[in-house]
Amino acid sequence: MTQRVTVSLDDDSAAALETLVAETGNGQSEVVRRALTFYAANFEAADGGPSDNLEQYYRMLSSGEHVLLDIDFLHAFLEYCYNGGDPDPAFVEAADRVSDYHAHEYATRFEEVGDLLEWLSFCGFLDARQEGEGVYHLVFPSEAVRWFMTRFIERSTVELPTEIRLEQGVSKVIVTEGEGNGD
Repeated sequence: MTQRVTVSLDDDSAAALETLVAETGNGQSEVVRRALTFYAANFEAADGGPSDNLEQYYRMLSSGEHVLLDIDFLHAFLEYCYNGGDPDPAFVEAADRVSDYHAHEYATRFEEVGDLLEWLSFCGFLDARQEGEGVYHLVFPSEAVRWFMTRFIERSTVELPTEIRLEQGVSKVIVTEGEGNGD
């Protein structure tokens, strides 16, 4: 069913519509339909200020502490280091130093493992789903990423006020949060 709608456009909106019609080769009705659908799908980002995720990305990138990395490069890098067997000991030592540093940082940044897992999911290393109180299912894009991130999670959570248990499957890991360390 098609509904007709009449709208009034200010100069900026009219210019934007004209530009989109010219760039897409679609008619005004199609451009407006697509714009409404896009707006509905992205209402929170379009209606307010920058989302928390965008602000977080901005802070990470602008500090120089993090970089954008094509996921294929990450996979290639980890596959090379891991190579389906034991990873290079020098790589493991370097990765462990990074994990240990983050353990100190995370001790004051995160109170629950779920918050850390959400952060790592936000960074693109894994997909985390909470399955119950203190129980999380982690899904990884490859065996090498699973190995790398599982080791990172084990080492970087030692100073959190909670303990975790990891149960590894083939491509998934179940993380169970328990009583605190008391440190």
